[in-house]
Amino acid sequence: MPGYKSSAEGAGWPQDVGIIALEVYFPAQYVDQAQLEVFDGVSQGKYTVGLGQSKMGFCSDREDINSLCLTVLARLMERTGVGYENIGRLEVGTETIIDKSKSVKTALMQLFEESGNTDVEGVDTTNACYGGTAALINAVNWIESSSWDGRYAVVVAGDIAVYAKGPARPTGGAGAIAMLLGPHAPLVLERGLRGSHMCHVYDFYKPDLSSEYPTVDGKLSIQCYLSALDSCYHTFRRKADAAKEATSPPMSLDQLDAVIFHSPFCRLVQKSLARLAFSDFLATPQDQVSAKYPGLEAFREKRLEETYFDRDVEKAFLGHSESAFQAKTRPSLLLAGQVGNMYTPSVYAGLASLIASHTAESLAGKRIALFSYGSGSAATMLSFRVSRESQGPDSALARLVDSLADLPARLNARTVVQPQEFAQIMQLREDTHHKAPYTPVGSVDVLFPGTWYLSHIDDMHRRSYTRRPYTTPTTPTPSASTTVKDAPSPLPADRLSQQV
Repeated sequence: MPGYKSSAEGAGWPQDVGIIALEVYFPAQYVDQAQLEVFDGVSQGKYTVGLGQSKMGFCSDREDINSLCLTVLARLMERTGVGYENIGRLEVGTETIIDKSKSVKTALMQLFEESGNTDVEGVDTTNACYGGTAALINAVNWIESSSWDGRYAVVVAGDIAVYAKGPARPTGGAGAIAMLLGPHAPLVLERGLRGSHMCHVYDFYKPDLSSEYPTVDGKLSIQCYLSALDSCYHTFRRKADAAKEATSPPMSLDQLDAVIFHSPFCRLVQKSLARLAFSDFLATPQDQVSAKYPGLEAFREKRLEETYFDRDVEKAFLGHSESAFQAKTRPSLLLAGQVGNMYTPSVYAGLASLIASHTAESLAGKRIALFSYGSGSAATMLSFRVSRESQGPDSALARLVDSLADLPARLNARTVVQPQEFAQIMQLREDTHHKAPYTPVGSVDVLFPGTWYLSHIDDMHRRSYTRRPYTTPTTPTPSASTTVKDAPSPLPADRLSQQV
């Protein structure tokens, strides 16, 4: 691929910068939330209805944050066929910390060794569930700056979300997302159109470095999430309205084809879309309220900051926004409902779920809003425009959609674990957290083919990893020279072969 100085785009902005390819990894084992309700002795529906969760993925002691990220990055590179020498920036978003100094990104550089490429900028970005979004923004800014040398950027977001025994445990999960970024992308990040909200609060944090478990103020955490959502949406609308044509309608849910949210649990996502509808309602001119929001006029005097836990407002706007939720947001909850909260990858797992539920033709030209939240707190609402280019089988958009079409099948290929065994595995993780030397005892055979796993930790806390063979009797090993058929390289071979 051409370097920045030799590119025709060198004289101006790179065009249509965004996500070219997206890869997902989740653990091969899960616990059924309905069975977990029985095991935990809680009321039927507490997790499945109250939280909106169906299944929860989890990791044994064989997987850690490095192995998750190794797996998803290797899979991205193999699927796309993009050589490691063509990556100029790699940044990791995570809050799963196994070393206070050495970044996860440095562990991923193992995959670059054969290519000889060590000229790769970026390290880790950390702030609860927001790190992946910060890494994405940084990577896009790199491409759109004088620092760009014409190569791709990759963002990896990964986490293992585990909680101590108690009511928070069913809101766990695990997974990783890898995104290939560059110009001429099928998912274009809308430049200058994002609203952020940053403040200092102790709603969810991890002050005990000897434990994987967080300290959580549950009610405050929900309030902070909704408050950040209100603020980000207000700024997002203001910037969108400032940039729109005079004849275009003001920004509202009506102008968004899909809305994706960070998902601690699925029920909160549905309430969040209802809250955006309530915000639109409050911003609607008085003379239009009755026509657009019949029967809701009584809520006109409510103030956003006074309604975080207002059941009447919540119920009314859940009902009002139900059709919008089904059309714009529910398709994004496939992974959230079946894997759980992935932390930094959560909102991008929503993006992957949305893409997997559509065809290229149905996505073309759509506008997708995305709300990312990380406790502490940091949040951003941004938007993507889906390319209107040809949706033929060789288009970048068609390749992106095809590469995620197997998500339902991959979810169904997992192994269910009974709650008693799940509890034992969680106890093993707790007992061996940061233990050295240590050799994991979890089964390797239950892992998906091609999964990287932790093989040993020596007495100096140095971690060694091994990859489970990709080849099965029916599955060939993908490689940079033998790209998976349903996801050819995003750039022509003659451009990929050129050195920067």
